[in-house]
Amino acid sequence: MLQKTYEPWEVEEKWSKWWVDRKIFHSEVDYAKKPFSVVIPPPNVTGSLHMGHALNVTIQDIVVRMKKMQGFNVMWLPGTDHAGIATQNVVERSLASQGIDRRDIGRDRFIEEVWKWKEQYGNTIINQLKRLGVSCDWDRLRFTMDDGLSRAVKEVFVKLYKEGLIYRDKYIVNWCPRCHTALSDIEVEYEEEDSILYYVKYPFVDGSGYVVVATVRPETILGDVAVAVHPRDERYRDLIGKRVKVPLAEREVEIIEDNYVDPSFGTGALKITPAHDPNDFLIAERHSLPKISILTSDAKMSAETGEYAGLDRFEARKVIVEDLYNSGLMEKEEPYKHAVGRCYRCKTVVEPYLSEQWFVKVRPLADMAVKVVKDEKVKFYPEYWKKIYYEWMNNIRDWCISRQIWWGHRIPVWYCENCGHLNVSTEEPVVCEKCGSKNLRRDEDVLDTWFSSALWPFSTLGWPDDTDDLRYYYPTSLLVTGFDILFFWVARMIMMGTKFMGKEPFRDVYIHALVRDEKGKKMSKSYGNVIDPLDMIKEVGADALRFTLAYLAIQGRDIKLSKDRIKTSRNFMNKLWNAARFVLSQLERYNYDEGGLKLDIADRWILSRLQKAIEKETELFESYSLGEAVRVVYNFVWKEYCDWYLEIAKVTLYNSDDEERVNTVRTVLREILKDILKMLHPVVPFVTEEIWHHLETADNSIVNERWPVSDKNLISEEVEEKFSAFQEIVRMVRNIRAEMSVPPNKDVSVYIRTGEDISVYLPYLKRLAKIGNLYWGEDINRPPQSAAGVTSSVEVFVELKGVVDFEKETDRLKKSIAKIEKELSAIQGRLNNKGFLENASPDVIEEHRNRFEELKQKLNRLKDNLDAINVR
Repeated sequence: MLQKTYEPWEVEEKWSKWWVDRKIFHSEVDYAKKPFSVVIPPPNVTGSLHMGHALNVTIQDIVVRMKKMQGFNVMWLPGTDHAGIATQNVVERSLASQGIDRRDIGRDRFIEEVWKWKEQYGNTIINQLKRLGVSCDWDRLRFTMDDGLSRAVKEVFVKLYKEGLIYRDKYIVNWCPRCHTALSDIEVEYEEEDSILYYVKYPFVDGSGYVVVATVRPETILGDVAVAVHPRDERYRDLIGKRVKVPLAEREVEIIEDNYVDPSFGTGALKITPAHDPNDFLIAERHSLPKISILTSDAKMSAETGEYAGLDRFEARKVIVEDLYNSGLMEKEEPYKHAVGRCYRCKTVVEPYLSEQWFVKVRPLADMAVKVVKDEKVKFYPEYWKKIYYEWMNNIRDWCISRQIWWGHRIPVWYCENCGHLNVSTEEPVVCEKCGSKNLRRDEDVLDTWFSSALWPFSTLGWPDDTDDLRYYYPTSLLVTGFDILFFWVARMIMMGTKFMGKEPFRDVYIHALVRDEKGKKMSKSYGNVIDPLDMIKEVGADALRFTLAYLAIQGRDIKLSKDRIKTSRNFMNKLWNAARFVLSQLERYNYDEGGLKLDIADRWILSRLQKAIEKETELFESYSLGEAVRVVYNFVWKEYCDWYLEIAKVTLYNSDDEERVNTVRTVLREILKDILKMLHPVVPFVTEEIWHHLETADNSIVNERWPVSDKNLISEEVEEKFSAFQEIVRMVRNIRAEMSVPPNKDVSVYIRTGEDISVYLPYLKRLAKIGNLYWGEDINRPPQSAAGVTSSVEVFVELKGVVDFEKETDRLKKSIAKIEKELSAIQGRLNNKGFLENASPDVIEEHRNRFEELKQKLNRLKDNLDAINVR
């Protein structure tokens, strides 16, 4: 028998270990079965479970468990990402706390330290995922730096290089001075910040005056190589070709024309600093201008800047602004807001920086990736993400893949120090392939973390070898991810998959929304509104957390989450637990011999409702409408099975002498509970597994049971209509009892005027509505001192004499009426106030109107109740 109260911690720990020990989720190639494969978005090896992870893996786990129950050969592959910059930063800080600098111990020793750290802490998030109930095939655990994936990375790099799709060039990149590495465009986070726009005079060389240029970065003036104006800007037409002096730098430059210049920004004259602005770089390329770097890799002023050399960029800005004022070259300054880019890892302000980097020429890859989506070989859920995907892919820039750090896949390129040839190979060369020299130097850079992640769907299945796993499980069936890595990862996987496998890497892409706080605000440590999933698991259990996230997972809508909402879900676990305890207690005396069931209207009703719930939940799950699907089964379990059928069943179980009827009810209770457990298992796996093992004697996981299939022969609209009429009567009597303050322990006499035959549910009616005497028929008259209610098919009268203290009730009703009339008057006053209507938001006005109508209806009911007891 189940324990009296549900203790999730004991149950969850037991089954989490049992699933892993029994290899319940292990998958092998089996061509007799249809595969359903998923690769987990590999969390960073440095990571700890946060609410975004919890949502992501809960969604995957729901789909995976359901598909397994539908008979698919399910393979969900887990793994972690080596997270180059993030991991290097973590280990650097760890070493620094011991007084060790990575540069002192050298690259090889530092890499050893990273691997040690990974072995000690790298499985933290994996263990947390298991705690949440994630049903991965843990025998297949992969890491983006393991030997197999490293081999795949080198193979891809070499093939792309030999096809001319990887190249090395000097280019403006996003540079993080803190991490000392280049960042791709999507690794830079932009936020509006307050700044200053400086208006600086550039004197004409001939002494005839000056042109004013506006800039937010006066320290970069020292790298200017031209001033540009728009060719159709009448203000500057006569100045094109004229030469000016760069302020504070003894350099003469020319005023040039270029269509890029925006005449409305600043003065319409633009300083051109090719080494420190990507747009200026392109202008310089068009006009064959030199490129002068005035910053070092750690964002200090370079030797090119003379007396400013060695100053930090922001300190240099202050000094240069002061010098411009002292030289009479600063015309004015004004407040200015603009987007400032920061490193997504350390939040340092990023610098556009000219350096030699490795790039992937993505246009040919992007074209293939767009085609598979247009051909609907890859489908997005929600569908509107497809349009955003197209927009980004159509405007994509070449991908900078080199990073100036030590931890990661080192670029497989060796430079010949004798002839300068680049040896690009999957294996370390002994001699230069061109001149035979042994004097080779390996490239110092590593690949962008997302390069190896882009190969994840096929590299984890054995590529570049032609493996059984690759042939059977690829393309994978589903990818679940957040929209924030749609371009970091999803688009690149599609590019690499179509390029190297000739097929899309997955068929469906489900993009879930963000988890925000209850007010819709982004969760952030700085805001103090972060909800830790591990804390919630300790407090209310993993099932309650999973249920909450799934219930709120509506496509295209961010989740507004609160601790109270998660705690409320614990109530549902308790409801399910208590219902199961009741059913199991009845089955202890279960001795029904199969040979037919003696079903009545309540049995037929619940069986009909179950079939509809199964059909609807399955349909919604198949379209990834998870929140809606969970609501279907929740409403069935709580509002129909527990609130109605269990209470009705008790009438038969506790009062009937008909053994056939009693055992029929026990059979229905048992069979429906089995289907409920199956329907709920993907969402709340722990509690359902526990109950299942008390319900079934076989030592098998519920996930190996078949998913319920709706039996249309059990659906009856006629039965549901009749039962709905019964429910309306019960609700009406209950409402009257509540409104008239009838004590819960007192039965009432009820008169029902109806032409329908309600005898089929009379016993249930009396029990559920606490009715003593019940009279019904077409000629029923309303008794004196009674409250009335009307449903769609009957009139209900509840006799109040003897069960209500009329004097006290009259006093209570009059006070309630007075209070409501006062509130109605206040609301009416606001709604008649022109100033309120003009200044209040539409939502607030609508809220007032709804409240007014609600109070009017309540007032009418209270007045009717006063009339009912004949007291004025």
